[in-house]
Amino acid sequence: MIRSAAYGTQAFEAERERLLSRGAADLDAVEPTVRSILADVRSGGDRAVISHTERLEGRRPAPLYTRDYDGREALSRLDPDVRRALELAAERIERFHHHEKIEGFSFTEGGTTLGLRVRPLARVGVYAPGGKARYPSSVLMSAIPARVAGVEEIVLATPAPNDLLLAAAHFSGVTAILDAGGAQAIGALAYGTESVPRVDKIVGPGNRYVACAKKLVFGTVGIDGIAGPSEILVLADHTADPAIIAADLLSQAEHDEAAYPLAITTDPALVPRIEEALREQLDALPRKDIARASIVDNGVVLVVPDRETMARLADEIAAEHVALHVEAPEELFERVPSIGAAFVGHSTPEAAGDYLAGPSHVLPTGGAVRYGSPLGVHDFLARSSFIRYEASALREQGKSIATLARAEGLEAHARAVELRLR
Repeated sequence: MIRSAAYGTQAFEAERERLLSRGAADLDAVEPTVRSILADVRSGGDRAVISHTERLEGRRPAPLYTRDYDGREALSRLDPDVRRALELAAERIERFHHHEKIEGFSFTEGGTTLGLRVRPLARVGVYAPGGKARYPSSVLMSAIPARVAGVEEIVLATPAPNDLLLAAAHFSGVTAILDAGGAQAIGALAYGTESVPRVDKIVGPGNRYVACAKKLVFGTVGIDGIAGPSEILVLADHTADPAIIAADLLSQAEHDEAAYPLAITTDPALVPRIEEALREQLDALPRKDIARASIVDNGVVLVVPDRETMARLADEIAAEHVALHVEAPEELFERVPSIGAAFVGHSTPEAAGDYLAGPSHVLPTGGAVRYGSPLGVHDFLARSSFIRYEASALREQGKSIATLARAEGLEAHARAVELRLR
């Protein structure tokens, strides 16, 4: 069911190359369609968003955009246990992200005052998928960091929101809801329509149409990144429990047929035991067909000779989620710089990070953790530098400024300094 490959073999190198190139998202196939939808929305506004929603979803949003979504009433309709769990998750996510807040600074030296001013964005859009599954957790994980940053207007874009999503929006501080999904929702947020205000930044995961739309509107608005299929990498040694490894792999495989359930182990004896555990657990899953396709198409267990090779390969793969089922997991974590979110030790399920632990589960995928970071308060802040010279400071530095300007062939720059010195 799940492939395996041993270090030093051709199969191992083939799997390694496949994984290292997985970030090349297949957006080319959908780009013409997405460009057409975005152009329609840009010129047609509300009418275009509603038309594409009717065509693609078979329904007409009513209303398309509202600030009065009555999340409190939706909350009252939830099962009490679900309500308490949502509330606990919201509290923990907010508490974590308060630690991320940053302040500006200024300092003066030799007649020059330099500094940084930090301000929240005015309005952001949060996208929550509405396809194979609904994710109120993604609303919490995207909108709460924005609220902690101080964003005053948070627009949730999601098609036909149910009570769970409305309640999550209420807990997260969402101020308005756009009842639309797909590329048309991204277009409405990016360009604005008669009823939908234009936002400064769009965050949150979606399918490849959403990912392509975010890529195309980048520059008109900011985005958090281009999300690909979810992925988990389990690092396991002889101390690992194959049943728990299988459970962690399946926790990502059930998201999407395109998800990547991956493992690296130093213990070859684990491979058949992981395979057996996967077979046993798959049959009991409601989404077993999706999970099975993910395991068969993208799953692999790589067998390596030692812990050093494990760390090096894990860093190369640069996975979204990394679970460390090993001895001294903290030490191994320090040896793998490129990790989106780490789940350290046998008692830490990846699901804790998806729902309740605190850090946002909106993470870079496809190897983008080499240069990217989890969604956080910093994503919703803008920074401005400021500079103030006293006349004495300009006299001291002016000749060097003018010299550098002329070295670059920019005479007007140099003269703008020298006029002040006169």
